[in-house]
Amino acid sequence: MNWKYWLKQYQYPLIGALVGLLIAILLITVGFFKSLLIVSLTLAGIWVANYLQQTQLLKRLFK
Repeated sequence: MNWKYWLKQYQYPLIGALVGLLIAILLITVGFFKSLLIVSLTLAGIWVANYLQQTQLLKRLFK
């Protein structure tokens, strides 16, 4: 079986498995509320970065 084909076919389940593993490791090592804070701040950072990219605010600001 070709690895590139296999990775492309199962891309989303693999990403989901890795995210689940990361969350499980966070819960075990730092606890529920600290993990919740880490995940919340990560999602907020993704949202801000996506907003800045879509509006091209930084390009206009540093022109």
